[in-house]
Amino acid sequence: MTAKLLRGAVYAGAAFTTLVLAAIVAFVLVNGLPHLTPSLFQWEYTSENVSLMPALVSTVLMALLALLLAVPVGVASAIYLVEYAKSTSRFVRAVRVTAETLQGIPSIIYGLFGMLFFTTTLGWGLCLLSGACTLALMILPVIMRTTEEALLAVPLSYKQGGLALGAGPVRTIFRCVLPSALPGIAGGILLALGRCVGEVAALLFTAGTVAQIPNFAEQGIFALFDSCRTLAVHMYVLSGEGLHMNEAYASAVVLLLLVLLLNVAANFIVKKLKRGQ
Repeated sequence: MTAKLLRGAVYAGAAFTTLVLAAIVAFVLVNGLPHLTPSLFQWEYTSENVSLMPALVSTVLMALLALLLAVPVGVASAIYLVEYAKSTSRFVRAVRVTAETLQGIPSIIYGLFGMLFFTTTLGWGLCLLSGACTLALMILPVIMRTTEEALLAVPLSYKQGGLALGAGPVRTIFRCVLPSALPGIAGGILLALGRCVGEVAALLFTAGTVAQIPNFAEQGIFALFDSCRTLAVHMYVLSGEGLHMNEAYASAVVLLLLVLLLNVAANFIVKKLKRGQ
């Protein structure tokens, strides 16, 4: 009897979650699809076309730059914690507790820190680089913890086999352990990428709300100091103004499709990596 009740509760929870998700997606699509017009995809933003293209390009640039900053540090930290540091040491326990705590901190706190440190103390101002560094700090604990769990899930026999064949510790890690943990690492990276795409609060204080694409063609690396807005911030600004609600819903559809593509890409990459093992 208890098992049936638990099974029913699980099914009911799954059905309720599915219905809520379907209702949200349907609401966004019904209100946004009719307003997807070619003017929304023009290269330059004006008050007449309210184009989302600059925000879409800035979203991709922001997310890629944040990953470029966070992934090497997060993966290297996880390798050190699993392969080199003693699992019973106080330092390892402190790092793990800190990482788990940082994952639960509201994004607005990261935004305030980024505003005080990157935009004010370092003098970068509201720009792409300030926003990307703030996002990198946000996703670093996620990448580190998921990579650590992926490395811990690799059978010990893989490492022992590499050492038995005469490979050194570093070669064993990069040729035996890491390839086996790649699906889990890729999943964590794509999870962090999804958080970058949907972030609003932290970027309002660090990247700004200017609807423009950083001009790398003319400014080179100095375009990193241009202010920009991501697609999520673009939606927030339009809905806050109250003058372009239809365009805000259309932007929500594009953001929804972008997140869907990320999830599909995540599943595809993980399956490919598992087959290649």
